[in-house]
Amino acid sequence: MSEDRKRPEWVPENGGNEFTTSVMKGVEDAHHRSRRVKPSGRRRNLTIEEYVEGVVADDRTTLARAITLIESNRHIDQAQELLRQLPSGNSIRIGITGVPGAGKSTFIEAFGIKLIEQGHKVAVLAVDPSSSISRGSVLGDKTRMELLSREPNSFIRPSPSGGELGGVTRKTRETAIVCEAAGFDVILIETVGVGQNEITVRSMVDFFLLMKIAGAGDELQGIKKGVMELADVIVINKADGDNLTAANRARAEIEQVLHYINPATKGWHTPAVTCSALDGSGIAEMWDIICKFRDTTTQSGIFDARRRQQSKDWMHAMIKEALLNKFYNNPEIKSALPDIEQKIVKGDLPVTQAVRELLKLLDS
Repeated sequence: MSEDRKRPEWVPENGGNEFTTSVMKGVEDAHHRSRRVKPSGRRRNLTIEEYVEGVVADDRTTLARAITLIESNRHIDQAQELLRQLPSGNSIRIGITGVPGAGKSTFIEAFGIKLIEQGHKVAVLAVDPSSSISRGSVLGDKTRMELLSREPNSFIRPSPSGGELGGVTRKTRETAIVCEAAGFDVILIETVGVGQNEITVRSMVDFFLLMKIAGAGDELQGIKKGVMELADVIVINKADGDNLTAANRARAEIEQVLHYINPATKGWHTPAVTCSALDGSGIAEMWDIICKFRDTTTQSGIFDARRRQQSKDWMHAMIKEALLNKFYNNPEIKSALPDIEQKIVKGDLPVTQAVRELLKLLDS
């Protein structure tokens, strides 16, 4: 046996040359050599022009970096300049919400694959619950859409909600704009799905899909207005197997309720339909409903009017965010806030008076 490949010190009794285990000679001074390896270094920062060029060319690395830039709070000015220079896209934005366990991710995967088969490019902005410790995503929707993530004409971007109410992140609007500039003509926005506060997405999408299930107590939610009156379609998912009868019964009950609710979109009757992401039934029909909605609202002018109103809402949302940043980044407030918080905790200072004092510092 060569010097580079020796037998170990111990081998089984009668273990001849056929004994398979052997010891390979190590690299001399390997530990010290590894310490001398130079680090690869940080990635080079891209210019705005490089970001725009990469996004428009649908370069996935640049697209992902552009979205990271948008989501960052450290490069706000650069992010806004990027959004200003990106060309306008031509897409339909579809919001998808529903209670946990309704099968939103499974539906999106089946729906996205069906759209790609028809020649569309699909971007999925999946908003995950955030860890209270790391602030990162808890569920990881991308791992639950394995088949869709393999499609070249799909792009899945999971983002932590950061604890934001409304089921979407503060940057979801901007992320959708970046995806549209990259040529994606269908933008699917999946919300966290934690209750009836999942309504913020309504202010940033063209079509709002509410997903429900039968046989899990969810029928009771059907008689409440809440998020239901904001939906452009109500989908009872998992309408297959033994659950098919219950799903059809839930659909009929919801249809009755919808007669007493004003439609979310003027000139459009909100339908209740069934589908199964498992066997694919009703998936193709869902796109037909969305196309009919787009044609109807485009002809009436509602589609463009909603987009204009959303731009106005976006402006007010950005004003609120900018004012909050100005407040908490004010040096005098940073200095006074810890002491005021302690006084509130100890009961030495009423909250209303604390707020007045802090606002006086901001005005000064």
